[in-house]
Order: sequence, then structure tokens, then C-alpha cells
Amino acid sequence: MRFSVYQISRRGGREKNEDRMGYCYTRDSGLFALADGMGGHPEGEVASQMSLQTLAAQFQQEARPTLKDPKRFLSEGILAGHHQLLRYAVERALLDTPRTTLVACLLQGREAWWAHCGDSRLYLVRGGRLVARTRDHSYSELQETLTGIVPLGDKVNRNVLFTCLGSPGKPVIDIAGPVSLQPGDRVLLCSDGLWGVIDDATITRELAAAPIGESVPELVELALRTAGDKSDNVTVIAVEWEASENDDEDTLAGIETAALGDDMFESTIQAGHGPGQEAADLLDDEEIERSIREINEAIRRTAQKRG
Repeated sequence: MRFSVYQISRRGGREKNEDRMGYCYTRDSGLFALADGMGGHPEGEVASQMSLQTLAAQFQQEARPTLKDPKRFLSEGILAGHHQLLRYAVERALLDTPRTTLVACLLQGREAWWAHCGDSRLYLVRGGRLVARTRDHSYSELQETLTGIVPLGDKVNRNVLFTCLGSPGKPVIDIAGPVSLQPGDRVLLCSDGLWGVIDDATITRELAAAPIGESVPELVELALRTAGDKSDNVTVIAVEWEASENDDEDTLAGIETAALGDDMFESTIQAGHGPGQEAADLLDDEEIERSIREINEAIRRTAQKRG
């Protein structure tokens, strides 16, 4: 495989940055992921980091050097991160679970697969044209999809997400692919700090206008300027498939994987899953249900005390 990648994260106007991103790869497979810890819940930065760590650890275990079933990997890897967040909350007796969105893309054999939960997005741009974009798990996107079929009513907050990782209910994970890749295709993963203030047409146009080492930081700066002091965290990771060898090596991570051995693995995602946790140390179905009951019971008791 040959690709170029550029990643950037800015805190914006927030007190801390709860976004996380990173990538890992073997000789024949690459994983790119981004997570946005959710405000209004505890330890969003833990949620986003843990979900990426879990997914990367599973990739390292299974990609030897390719994944046998990319769709299954994305589904199970993202769900494993959800389970780790439930465990984290129970072990620390938290009254609420850390929560996060997540979007991930897998490149393998000149094809791409992707999956997401929440409203972190993926854009696939080819020749200056938007080929694909994920659909947010929000009521506003749901209304657009179901216009004239299922009215949501005026009382629904359309910006609220109806699923994420770390919530007591089982998360909704949408998976797409395989999509054949062409040289020069660009894949952009971003948090809502970018797309919330820049429309799809502008993102598409600017991403295609220059090498990703130039276009991506310019997009991020545009988002920060547009949002001003109230800017959310803005995080982007972009990949150009079979990028031109003339791209600026000073601003891009140009990666050629042919020299890697079957068992070699490279990653920018920090290893670890939290104190005392191992990659394969996941909750079984019974433990998950018990964890959910304990969390819901703690929430119920807290609500009764406040009442």
C-alpha cells in the first residue's frame, strides 16, 4: 500500500480537547479512526481515547497482515470499545458513563470500508467531487432521511444524538463498503467542530484544492475563525490513496508499506486500555447486561435523591 496521511487537532474555545484520532497499519491493511468525547458526561477524553485504543488493539491482533472480514472487524472492534467504557464506569462507581462518537475507515486491497457511531463524519472525495459521506446519528439527519414518512414533531431537539458509545443501550453502528479506491482519492474523518461550521460543499472543494498537507490545516483554521471564541474542538485526519510521490514530504506522512513483514504493525494510537485492562479482557453478554443494570440503578437512585 502507498498512502499519505495528515492529522491535526485543535482545542478551539473549549477548556480541554476531548477529541482523539490516529492510525495504524500493517503491510496490507490500514486503519484510520477518530473519536469525539461527549460533553455533558464524565471524562469525554477517556471515552474517546479508550475507544481508539480498543479498536487499534483488536486491529493489531487480527490484521496478519490483512483482515479476513473487514465489516465484522469494524462492528466487533467498535462494540468492544463500548463494552470497555461500561466496564470503566462500573469499576469506578461512576453515576454516568463516559461517552463518545467514533468514525473509522479501513483500507485494504484497493478497497475501503468504514463505520461510525454518532456524528463524527467521513467524507470520500474523488476528483473534486463528493462520492460519499456518513449520515449522522442525530434527529436532524433522521428527519432529513425520513421527511414525509415519520414526522418528529416540534418538541424533538434535532441536534441530539440518538446513539453513541458508552450509553446504557446497545449502540447503532453503520457500516459501508467495500468501495473501490482510485489513485488520488481522499478520505477525510472529522469531528463536528469542522462540519458544524463549514458546509459539505466547502469541505469538498477545499480538500480537493491542494495537497492534504495544505488543505487540511486550512480547513481547520477556517472552522476556528468561523466559530470564533465559541469554537468546539476541531479534529481531522485525512488520507490520500496512492498519493503522488511529488507531494510535500515536509508536511505529509507519506507511507509505503511494502517493506513490512507479515507480523509487523505500526501505530500512532497510544497503547493501553486503562488500569488493569487488557485488549482481550472484554465483558461477556451477561456482564454487559449486569453493568447496564447497575448504571441505570445508580442513575435512578440519584434522580430520587434530587427529587
